[in-house]
Amino acid sequence: MTLLATLDDADADLTACLARVMAAVLKPGDVVALQGPVGAGKTHFARAFIRARQGEAAEEVPSPTYTLVQTYADPLGTEIWHADLYRLTHPEELAELGLDEAMREAIVLVEWPEHGNPLEGALTVGLEPLADAPELRRITLAGSEPHWGLMTRLPAIARLIHRAGWAGARLVPLAGDASSRRYFRLVEDDGRSAVLMDASPGVTAPYVAMTQWLRALDLHAPEILATDQAQGLLLIEDLGDDLVARVLEQQPELAPRIYDRMTDLLVRLHGHEPPDFVLRLDGPELAHQVGLFAEYYPAAAGAPGKGAEVAAVIERLHAELAADMPPVLGLRDFHAENVVWRDEAPLGLLDFQDAVAVHPAYDLVAALQDARRDVAPEIEEAQIARYIAATGVDEARFRAAYALLGAQRNLRIMGIFTRLAQREGKRRYLAMMPRVWAAIRRDLAHPALAPLAKALEGVPAPTPEVIEGIAG
Repeated sequence: MTLLATLDDADADLTACLARVMAAVLKPGDVVALQGPVGAGKTHFARAFIRARQGEAAEEVPSPTYTLVQTYADPLGTEIWHADLYRLTHPEELAELGLDEAMREAIVLVEWPEHGNPLEGALTVGLEPLADAPELRRITLAGSEPHWGLMTRLPAIARLIHRAGWAGARLVPLAGDASSRRYFRLVEDDGRSAVLMDASPGVTAPYVAMTQWLRALDLHAPEILATDQAQGLLLIEDLGDDLVARVLEQQPELAPRIYDRMTDLLVRLHGHEPPDFVLRLDGPELAHQVGLFAEYYPAAAGAPGKGAEVAAVIERLHAELAADMPPVLGLRDFHAENVVWRDEAPLGLLDFQDAVAVHPAYDLVAALQDARRDVAPEIEEAQIARYIAATGVDEARFRAAYALLGAQRNLRIMGIFTRLAQREGKRRYLAMMPRVWAAIRRDLAHPALAPLAKALEGVPAPTPEVIEGIAG
């Protein structure tokens, strides 16, 4: 058993807040041992945990002191057991209560666990009133190796939420992305909501800086409500669930209007010089980043050594086709799953912490050659023409640079998807490979990219057999 984290001065609200945070991350088979003297707040903690799991269907949670066990269900069908072993006369009674089986299939909260058999693999929550301030508690989290990682962050998350005035909110996990960041939606009883970003300690400065820069231009990055940058935690405005990808899935007829708005946003963004604190994504850096393709994909596809010259060719072509245009700010992951549709209100922007200074075609490529969804060829052509007309750039050179940046970006994505599958077991991205490869072939059809097409000779397409081989 290892001490994972502590809260040294938790009042009743912070104690309940920690319980709600924990409720968002535990799963069936997890057991929580609640330890502490009479009046330490064990039932208070369990009640907040259970009601958070139940959400709008929350019911009364009485102490199980006399019933020994109370059971509940959350809206996802998870069973929650709340046990109080204070009146247990013999550890063998645990089997009669059904706790042994419940510990394998349900989330189990146990008060007075020391009155029963040792709870193997349990996460221990210790609550101890402070001698000089009995209304406060020292809370300790301890557990074995499976509880390391996220559990060590729960007190910091709870403290930030409590400090920001959201202590009464329940947390709902949100789908993440290919990064290590986690997201939770905070929901209050009055309907207001916010989003918690849980990143690695000390890495949120780029997000905060870009948020401030974008909002100064009246572009709608989420407002930052509270931060703990040392811990890598941000509480931000909730822009809702109407991601462009979801809206287009339900209302495909909106595509021309939505993509017009996305292109117009880029035109506006590109009217400002990029800040000096972002990475410059120039020819050498583009070549360096596309190295992921040569490193991972050809060998995984059964053609080791092929494509080795891709990076050098891209660097040379960038100098010929794109280096003369001043860089603009590129949000880098500007696509349908990172833009929020808000009807007549400005588009909402997500996931821009990796912004770069880059050729203006880069984000247009990101939006129109989307790895995650098909964009109609007529939409792509209309938006390229719309951008050229709005900015007055040289059409021939812009289209050549667009093709080059499209090929570079998509080749890098092929490498990233291969690496995610082979090194991290994230194989769901492999299904997107044929779409990405098709975009590469379209880009290579531009006459200016003939040297790159030659450098890719012998590299297999991601056929079902190739994808199966990469998946292992």
